Amino acid sequence: MVVCGGDNVLAHRLAAELRGVYGEQVVLVVPPAGRGEPNRLTGRARTTALLGRITAAVSRTTGNGNGTANGNGSGPDAVGGTGESGAADPPRVLEATDLTDDVLTEADVARAAALALMHDDDETNIRTALAARRLNPRLRLVIRLYNRKLGQHLEELLDQAAAVAGLATTDASVTVLSDADTAAPALAATAVAGTSKVVHADGLLLRAVERTPPAPGQVAPRGLATLALLSATAHDPAGAEGHDASDTGAGPRLLPDDAAVAAAPGRGALVLETVSYSGSAPPPGFLAGRGVPLRQLFSRRLRWSVAGFAAAVVGMAIASIITTDDTTPLHATYLTLLDLFSLNDPATDGPTSRQILQLLSGLVGLLLLPILFAAVLEALGTFRTASSLRRPPRGLSGHVVLLGLGKIGTRVLARLRELDIPVVCVEADPEARGISLARRLRVPTVVGDVTEEGVLEAAKVHRAHALLALTSADTINLEAALYARSVKPDLRVALRLYDDEFATAVYRTLRAAHPGALTRSRSVSALAAPAFAGAMMGRQILGALPVERSVLLFAALDVSLQPQLTGRTIAEVFRPGAWRVVALERASRQASGLSSGLEWELDPHYRLRPEDRVVLAATRQGLAELLARRPLPGRT
Repeated sequence: MVVCGGDNVLAHRLAAELRGVYGEQVVLVVPPAGRGEPNRLTGRARTTALLGRITAAVSRTTGNGNGTANGNGSGPDAVGGTGESGAADPPRVLEATDLTDDVLTEADVARAAALALMHDDDETNIRTALAARRLNPRLRLVIRLYNRKLGQHLEELLDQAAAVAGLATTDASVTVLSDADTAAPALAATAVAGTSKVVHADGLLLRAVERTPPAPGQVAPRGLATLALLSATAHDPAGAEGHDASDTGAGPRLLPDDAAVAAAPGRGALVLETVSYSGSAPPPGFLAGRGVPLRQLFSRRLRWSVAGFAAAVVGMAIASIITTDDTTPLHATYLTLLDLFSLNDPATDGPTSRQILQLLSGLVGLLLLPILFAAVLEALGTFRTASSLRRPPRGLSGHVVLLGLGKIGTRVLARLRELDIPVVCVEADPEARGISLARRLRVPTVVGDVTEEGVLEAAKVHRAHALLALTSADTINLEAALYARSVKPDLRVALRLYDDEFATAVYRTLRAAHPGALTRSRSVSALAAPAFAGAMMGRQILGALPVERSVLLFAALDVSLQPQLTGRTIAEVFRPGAWRVVALERASRQASGLSSGLEWELDPHYRLRPEDRVVLAATRQGLAELLARRPLPGRT
């Protein structure tokens, strides 16, 4: 296995995952140690010094902090991590500035079973993928791309090229994944409890929701399947989140059986609600997405004025029909409009009623001019502000303050808006990736450095429900969290940190200072690495579902490639804590591809045939055990 990544944490964690969980030999290609390292160490030193001062202050005011939680609640973007990966031998490291053909040859890509391209730059990953496929046409590629549409086209292109060359096998497959898409549901869920988590890939939609423990005497809905029992302290601000590798019974239990669920009535659960075929969205209309809706283009007062003017025209046309011999509504309306625009001849020889109507029409016509003038001004103002960012409204409260609109922040923003959760964004760079999305979604955004005075106040953090600190700088995330807690002590905070030990210290300090507030941290690399590792092992990984600090993988498997599944019933295949079948596609329904003939209300007595395909929910260790029963030849 070869993992090529820049100086990012995801590449190191993926290498540790392959080595520690799957026992694979790994070659890690990274830039020379001198590139990009000093800045990170300098930032770490500044942040550690800041935390030291805060810890000292907290110790003086809160005592020794015996009531604090342990470090299990931290989930930083660290290289080391916890669990099995930390005990494995380190991979062979190859330093290279650029991924040239010579570097790929030295990494032995020609004999490798799989190659993972984990650079932050999409162009670098695409260029390297094309070069690697030339060196090894049978190479399995796992590519990290942020651009989902580009990734879909690239995957189809490379798979088609392999099919033309007669190499359309599992070993020559191409999988495009995004760490941002994998982590966004978990980060959004930390901001608002009870939100659903979605895995969406290849037209397949899996939706799960965290359910709190039912009240005494009540029975919680079962759903399609119970994917996990949450930690006993998952919904307790004073408690820490567990880990699937912990030995205590308080941590989350992945893929429990019915007996385990019945024995834990006081614990929340992650329940699979729906498994469906999402289909394709209908093509937008000609004017879809073009322009501004009428209710945003014109104010409510102006719309009422236009409606009143139209009602006056209709009323005068009706009066003209009643008081004159004109019995044609269209002709009466025509004469009324001529009177409004002062285009008709004076009715000097007409009856008195006609003269009065003409005078009234002229008066209404005078009122039309300011209405038209106001409409032009409002339309120009709306189109001018449509290209600018909205400011947070004055009465806003109960919203989520999102710090950072980079790759991760942009995906989290889209996820929060899908859930119809009010958001206020804060971004220092006016040209950041997510600024255009915030402008298009009309999300209030504050452009400024959160470390400067008045920026968080402008985001109404004192009336916010939660704070998500998702910038790439530890110092900014920590400082923003500390300042927000000083303004609102009960604020729900989720922050992203890179170093494992440092994140544990931050977590304990925040718990000691604010024991009644919910504090969580999430690791993008820890959530994404299992999905990338599973794809490198040759499985069609549909996505990863985060469960606190653990991850559930969803994979599409051909039963014919798994002899241990063939001939067994769905109930017999279920391994508590390892894997379970959540959807089935029988051989008779596979003509139009995965998910078109999907069954999710499963018969536990149905026996799997070699022609069937299944969608499996599995833990990291469970998926590794499945793979160990069918070793892949020619691995490096």
